Amino acid sequence: NFKHMKTSIQQIEPRRPLFSALLGRRMIVCAILGLVLVGFFVIGAGEGNPEWGKYWRVKPLVLTPVLCALVGLCYDITEPLRKLSGWRGSLLFILSIAGLIIGFWMSLILGLNGTMWD
Repeated sequence: NFKHMKTSIQQIEPRRPLFSALLGRRMIVCAILGLVLVGFFVIGAGEGNPEWGKYWRVKPLVLTPVLCALVGLCYDITEPLRKLSGWRGSLLFILSIAGLIIGFWMSLILGLNGTMWD
């Protein structure tokens, strides 16, 4: 009798992977967009404030693309929700685009914090 019984862990089968096949591409595209976005601000600032230090450009040019790549990761995780049919899928698509824009904005703020964003 006990040979045919399975534990509850053996009965669990993953339904779908957590990440899509496009995860790497989405993260790279978001990181590049973040780099271009923060690049406009950093290049447009000229020399900047002397109080910021000599290498003040390094932080925004490194931190913002990394944070934008994490935003791309979050966008990828929401893909199954965006694929729902009906009005729920449309609503979740709009919400994930809004989350993507807010994520880019917050990445820019955190990257420029302490220099151009005080």
